[in-house]
Amino acid sequence: MLFLTQSAVVYGIDALVVDIEVNLQPVKGEADSSPTVLIVGLPDTAIRESRERIRAAITNSSFFFPFHKTTINLAPADVRKEGASFDLPIALGILGANGDLGTGESLENTLSVGELSLDGRVRPVRGALSIALTARENGIKNLLVPEENATEAAVVSGVDVYPIKDLRQAVELCRDIQSGLVPKIAPLKLDIAAMKSIDNRYRVDFAEVRGQQNTKRALEIASAGGHNILLIGPPGSGKTMLAKRLPTILPPLEFEESLEITKIHSVAGLTGKTGLITERPFKNPHHTVSQAGLIGGGSIPRPGEVSLAHLGVLFLDELPEFDRGVLEVLRQPMEDKEVTISRAATSLTFPASFMLVASMNPCPCGYFGSTRECKCSPLQIQRYVGKISGPLLDRIDIHIDVPAVNFKELRGKGVPVGDSSELIRARVISAREIQLERFSGDGVFSNSAMSPTQIRRFCALDADSENLLERAMLRQGLSARAHDRILKVARTIADLDRSETVKSNHISEAINYRSLDRTYWT
Repeated sequence: MLFLTQSAVVYGIDALVVDIEVNLQPVKGEADSSPTVLIVGLPDTAIRESRERIRAAITNSSFFFPFHKTTINLAPADVRKEGASFDLPIALGILGANGDLGTGESLENTLSVGELSLDGRVRPVRGALSIALTARENGIKNLLVPEENATEAAVVSGVDVYPIKDLRQAVELCRDIQSGLVPKIAPLKLDIAAMKSIDNRYRVDFAEVRGQQNTKRALEIASAGGHNILLIGPPGSGKTMLAKRLPTILPPLEFEESLEITKIHSVAGLTGKTGLITERPFKNPHHTVSQAGLIGGGSIPRPGEVSLAHLGVLFLDELPEFDRGVLEVLRQPMEDKEVTISRAATSLTFPASFMLVASMNPCPCGYFGSTRECKCSPLQIQRYVGKISGPLLDRIDIHIDVPAVNFKELRGKGVPVGDSSELIRARVISAREIQLERFSGDGVFSNSAMSPTQIRRFCALDADSENLLERAMLRQGLSARAHDRILKVARTIADLDRSETVKSNHISEAINYRSLDRTYWT
């Protein structure tokens, strides 16, 4: 008997529907007395090994494993299949062909995924959100997923998501669907409107940071325009402390942005039971990270740290300690906002629109330019900062010096407490709203993503500003890319001031955020 079920396989951050055809053929004679299970359709090792898992799960769930020659085809046959998520649909296909799901030759309008334990329990899988979106796009009404993945999949409207604990529960549900009865298990429903309006509260706040008003101002500008920023200062000056508070002043996520981030984390298996991700990601990889860990990789590529930081922050602490080759691979995603990973079998593209925040010491000992004595020679300092290439530095919009905090600031004596994250965030959101209105319909959402045409249109300068920028270009030897980035930062400063035009004071402040080019690299 032939029976058809459906499942899905994840490629990149998207999923593809897979038809699972199960054919049972009676064995003939003693020479063919040993029933075999053959899986075809480019399965990987995990799928080929599923034969014994499925056999034990069916038997231990009090069902009869058919004494037949069983052929299982995963279609389309020319697409590579991987992972244990096909266990549940294959088991349902075998039981359907054996008549345990009722009459019929297919499991109508139903897609299922899940790994089976030997006792029939269903384990979680990766990519549940992508699978749910694909089910909706293909008009599939019912989706059976492991209980741990149900919240994540139920975010997608238009699909009935059923949380499944074990194989017996899945069989009972499929019997009800096949017979047209109302399933005893209710589909999981989420209050999407409530999830859209989630207002997260962070445990840290910018008001906790003493002093460093210039650095806070630079971080506010970076957040308002989506600019990359480099913090340079001695140990203990607060670089890491400030960077870790950056998410508290970023604009809240829109619902569609939350879906996009959750898809990436789901494919990486990082969502668990949390369902929809409502906070902008903050990724802080260690300096020993490999190229594959940072960009993504594998025989079938998985997203790396740059993609997991999509629409959030990628923080690289102690930037010169990273391998130079690892840093250089950041150049392309910083420009294109996506990463393409090519392998012999496939080529996949992951989104990587992140805000880069990096920190470093000014020299190997860390005290060059501070009140403490620096023991490094000029050659040592040059070699240390030279670990960061000019092309990479050129792609960082803001370089800010983070000096050591003096005693009075540290103790708060006679020094006003800085603005809280809530106040700064309100100004950032206001500036972002101006940008969204300005770029409406252009596919651009922040000043950092402006094209050269948009820079000429929205960053027109008067004569004084033009002369100021020209002198800075000549004195500091800035590149054409640095020229554009100064204009983008100046446009953001003007937005924070609610100014329709870019004025000379905006250009002057933006130029100051490139002064480290002259101090260290020229």
